[in-house]
Amino acid sequence: MPVIEATGLGYSEIKPLIGAVVHAGKEALLAGSHSADIRELMEQRGVLLFPEARFSEQELVAFTRTLGQFAADRDDDMPTPISIDPAGGTGADYTRSSFFWHFDGYMNPVPVRASILCAKALSASGGDTEFCNTYAAYDALPEERKRQLEGLSAVHALAGAQLSVEPEPSYETFRQWLGVRRNTLPLVWTHRSGRKSLVIGNTAVNVVGMDPLDGLELLVWLRDWATQERFSYSHRWTVGDAVMWDNTGTLHRVTPYPADSGRLMFRTKLAGEEPFA
Repeated sequence: MPVIEATGLGYSEIKPLIGAVVHAGKEALLAGSHSADIRELMEQRGVLLFPEARFSEQELVAFTRTLGQFAADRDDDMPTPISIDPAGGTGADYTRSSFFWHFDGYMNPVPVRASILCAKALSASGGDTEFCNTYAAYDALPEERKRQLEGLSAVHALAGAQLSVEPEPSYETFRQWLGVRRNTLPLVWTHRSGRKSLVIGNTAVNVVGMDPLDGLELLVWLRDWATQERFSYSHRWTVGDAVMWDNTGTLHRVTPYPADSGRLMFRTKLAGEEPFA
């Protein structure tokens, strides 16, 4: 088991190119004893698992605050419940798009830095969360493909994500989707660190300057490339697990599960720290 010497944080790699299990007690996590090392490990491994951490909602927020600026979705500064049960409100309609590969915060100049998801109740079938490492996927690209991507950008929009769920919306619904800010982003993000990652996912609707079908072909190829087995990790949840991921260097999705299954997760986010470039 590797150990980060500075604080003695222990971890085990899940796969060669993605994922690590963090071996630390809840008391140390809530005290922030390993916060700097956890952030560094997340950037290097993409996804971190804290098995059966069993954070309460208040503890989840407290843990998040040890790692950076907590980005609240709610007025009460509590975690966001994640469910596709229609009984939970209209948000379930948008949450169903999480069945497809995506990253969060595409519409913002500075996207979400990281997210932490905790399992409160699980579905009897489906509901695994899958991740892929878009740093590793870019690094492994053939050189001719890297040259092709230089300078290319794609338009990202809510309509792209929602068409995955509802491919024949009414015109009124489609106009509502268009009311949400869209963003034009580079296909390759050159980070301040000098590392590069792919910026793709189901929110991407076209590649600027390309024939629509040619651009779609490129986006489909990149998605298949980035989500292949060697760059990906599928997490099968146990109640109490907490999983943290680098939203600036990964994609994620949940495998389909019944809307009435009772599956319930709670999520916190770290505010963005670096603009797209």
